[in-house]
Amino acid sequence: MNIALWTAQGLLVTVYLMAGILKTFQTAKAREQLPWAKNRSDGFVRFIGSAELLGALGLILPLVTGILPWLTVFAAIGLTLIQLLAIFTEHLAKKEYSIIPVNAVFIALSVFVVFGRWTLFS
Repeated sequence: MNIALWTAQGLLVTVYLMAGILKTFQTAKAREQLPWAKNRSDGFVRFIGSAELLGALGLILPLVTGILPWLTVFAAIGLTLIQLLAIFTEHLAKKEYSIIPVNAVFIALSVFVVFGRWTLFS
């Protein structure tokens, strides 16, 4: 179980670090690559990117350092919320149905981390 959780966390960290760096530090490039970013302010795109970066760090650092490892559960919950909000505020509203399965995979991985780590800490 622990190996599967670390694998899921590694996948999520990789995706969210790349996406977070793009949105936080390369906003112009994000606008070119992400249709939803064209209609949003730079501040909002950077906010989403920063939340993704912090979530990615929260998936790994607490467990690696041994400092407040239960924070990993809350980081995974936060990343789940980001994906749910993306589905309901952007993709469904703009009829971007082809992107929703990708969001669903990230939600499934995050929920797996939430429940897996929660049971290991209990």
